[in-house]
Amino acid sequence: MFLYSEDPTKRYHSWNYALRQEFGGKIFKVPVDGGFDCPNRDGTVAHGGCTFCSVSGSGDMIVAPNEALPVQFQKEIDMMHQKWPAVDQYIVYFQNFTNTHAPVEIIRERFEQVVNLPGVVGLSVGTRPDCLPSEVVDYLAELNQRLYLWVELGLQTTYEQTSEQINRAHDYPTYVDAVARLRQHNINVCTHLINGLPGESLDMMRENVRRTLLDSDIQGIKLHLLHLMRNTKMLRDYAEGRLQLMSKQDYVSVVCDQLEMIPQEIIIHRLTGDAPWDALVGPMWSLKKWEVLNAIDQELLHRDSYQGKFNIREKTHAANRFTI
Repeated sequence: MFLYSEDPTKRYHSWNYALRQEFGGKIFKVPVDGGFDCPNRDGTVAHGGCTFCSVSGSGDMIVAPNEALPVQFQKEIDMMHQKWPAVDQYIVYFQNFTNTHAPVEIIRERFEQVVNLPGVVGLSVGTRPDCLPSEVVDYLAELNQRLYLWVELGLQTTYEQTSEQINRAHDYPTYVDAVARLRQHNINVCTHLINGLPGESLDMMRENVRRTLLDSDIQGIKLHLLHLMRNTKMLRDYAEGRLQLMSKQDYVSVVCDQLEMIPQEIIIHRLTGDAPWDALVGPMWSLKKWEVLNAIDQELLHRDSYQGKFNIREKTHAANRFTI
């Protein structure tokens, strides 16, 4: 049976539970925009960015992205305190675009603006696997000795054909190598995968999780639903029939299948995402985020299932022992 939950309705190792275990109470994860660009937008490896990405990247929900970093931080926590006034510990999340896509001196200067702010206990860095040169990994290793650190790697898919279609502009071995180099310094890694990318079947979505778990030593995972946004290149895939938006039923089912494969010690940072309602083309059911999460809870309950029930790592190790 599932081990990691104080809430009987949660049959997976949630990010909220993990933080409460680590820090003894509720923590705010505070998104900020560090002012970085992306290598497949600025021409370093490609132009135009990923086809699902809007002009503002993943920072659509950041309150004051053009302000100085300490000001962004303060405005975000002021808004959060309206609902949870007693929270006084924070993880700063460098969310938008690629937050290690710069010389290490610039990265250091920007990160150091927030790591010593009052109440900051951790840092989460969103980046790409192809933007982790050795000097940047060394700085991250230094940060890992100073505070609670996660590096969030956007992988999205393990299939090279899909990666090329969405203009990801790096290959799967680059991701596997990046995780290995981060783990040499015991840095926590959270991998992002998107369900519903053009041309990917439900079986391929399950295979994305299976490969990621077997090929990389990750400590966390984010499962996203593909949000089709206005002013993105992916609209052409949709218009020309290469993209079918997922139904809520299919999404809930495949997420539960994926959870069943994921070992219980891996932290589930997210099971769906947020999108601005005025920019979303679909699926429109995704706007009711809590209904989606509740449906996942109910499906696991209906199956009498939980995260790790069919732990893919254990199954593979057992098969290898049997073969030997």
